[in-house]
Amino acid sequence: QVQLVESGGGLVQAGGSLRLSCAASGRTISSYAMGWFRQTPGKDREFVAGISWNGGRTYYADSVKGRFTISRENAKNTVYLQMNSLKPEDTAVYYCGADDTPYRLGSPTAYFGSWGQGTQVTVSS
Repeated sequence: QVQLVESGGGLVQAGGSLRLSCAASGRTISSYAMGWFRQTPGKDREFVAGISWNGGRTYYADSVKGRFTISRENAKNTVYLQMNSLKPEDTAVYYCGADDTPYRLGSPTAYFGSWGQGTQVTVSS
């Protein structure tokens, strides 16, 4: 099973940027769709962005379209989330997820069976 470790979270002012990284180990992720999700206290985890196994398709929640970019670097077994123009409502714990079935798209309705421990992102106003 794949192990995922997120990093890059922190405190940033509104309008600022952060880049989250998700490093995978245990198996290669090059054949697997990946996704980023976020969760705030008392709410369900929500889809933020997904990328297909080959990087050819990307998906975004409406709330982050045009501001966030998901990418992958299979040679490093790593997925990234570039977050620009951050808003206070982006404050959450961000989780990286991996599909457990190969060659899928990573759409918002995909099932991601493996998760990291999360990284906190706090955006101050």
